[in-house]
Amino acid sequence: MSCLPVSSQPVPIEPMSGYDPYSGALHSVMAGELREIRDMLERLAEALVADEQFAHAHIEELQSFDYLIQHSDECANLLERIANGEDSLTAIGHVRLAEVQERLRDALSGKWIGFTNDQ
Repeated sequence: MSCLPVSSQPVPIEPMSGYDPYSGALHSVMAGELREIRDMLERLAEALVADEQFAHAHIEELQSFDYLIQHSDECANLLERIANGEDSLTAIGHVRLAEVQERLRDALSGKWIGFTNDQ
């Protein structure tokens, strides 16, 4: 049996190309952050709707809260599904807001350029 010298320097371990060992944890944490945003939006909307006069005067604007709550919830659910190992295309298929699902599919097909401030 021959003995080879062992380097005292640790050998750097590189993750496989395209593999991110932190991806699942990050997706899960971001899902939690989005749920926190959703909860804050719900509380704010409830406080605003409690003022009946304000609610009647701003009904269309208040509907934006509902959309933002749904949007953040859908994004959180998507991230959670991916964190749990579901592939991206299948996870996107569960998104219930059609315009969000379309943007996500466009992003994966290379059509997405990005959001601008006026969107």
